[in-house]
Amino acid sequence: MEILKSRYLLTLALAPAVLLFFYIRKKDKIEAEPMKLLLGLAGLGAVSTIFAGVYESVLIAPFDSILGGKGLFYNIITNFFIIAVAEEGVKFLVLYLMTWWSKEYNYTFDAVVYAVSVSLGFAALENILYVFNGGFATAILRAFTSIPGHTIFAVYMGYYYGVAKKFSSMKDHLKAVLCLALALISPIMIHGFYDFCLGMGNPIMIIVFFAFDITITILAFFKVNRLSKYDTPIFQYQNNNISNTQNINNNTNIYQ
Repeated sequence: MEILKSRYLLTLALAPAVLLFFYIRKKDKIEAEPMKLLLGLAGLGAVSTIFAGVYESVLIAPFDSILGGKGLFYNIITNFFIIAVAEEGVKFLVLYLMTWWSKEYNYTFDAVVYAVSVSLGFAALENILYVFNGGFATAILRAFTSIPGHTIFAVYMGYYYGVAKKFSSMKDHLKAVLCLALALISPIMIHGFYDFCLGMGNPIMIIVFFAFDITITILAFFKVNRLSKYDTPIFQYQNNNISNTQNINNNTNIYQ
C-alpha cells in the first residue's frame, strides 16, 4: 500500500512539470531541440534545487532569529533577496553555462525552451519534496500555482536571454550584457512578488496573489504563442551591416 501511495504521489508531483515541458517543446515548430540537451538541462535544473535550498537555509536562518520569521521587512528580504535570487540565480547559471555557446542555440524561441526546461527540472524536484511531505492536497495546489509559476518565470528569462544572444551575434556586447541582466532580474522580481504575496498571509494579499497569478499566466501564454509564431534565426543579422540595430529593435517589438 505504501509503495502504491508513493507512486501515486510521485506521479502527481511530476505530471504538471512533464505536461508543461512537452507543451513548450511542441511550440518549438521550426527546429525542435535535441531531447538529450533538454533532459540534461532539466536534470541540472533539478540538481540546482539542492544548492538553492542550502543557500536559502543559511541566509534565512539569521532573519528567522532576529525578526521571528514574520513581518513586512522579513518577507521583502527573504522572498526578493534570498529565495528569488537563489532559485532564479541557479537556474540562470545552468541555462547560461549549458546553452550560451551551444551550436543548437540558433533560434530565438530556443531560449524559451531552454529556460523552461531548466525551470521545470527545478520545479519537479522541489514539487516531489513538497508533495511527499504534504500529500494530495499539496499536489493539487502546487499543480495550479508553483509549477506554472516556475514556467512563467522561465518565459521571461528566456525572452531576454534570446534577445541577448541576438545582440551578441551582432557584436553589440553592451546590449547583450544588459539583456542578460534582465534575463536574471525580471524573473527574480516576478518570483519575489509571487512569494511575497503568499508570505504575507493576509486576505488582501491572497487576493492580490491570485489576481497577479492569473494576469502573469495569461500574459505568459500569449507571449509563448507570439514568440513561437515569430521565431527567427539568431544569426540572421550577423553579416548584414545595414541598420542591424534598427532591425533587431523592430524584431523585438513582437514581444511587447
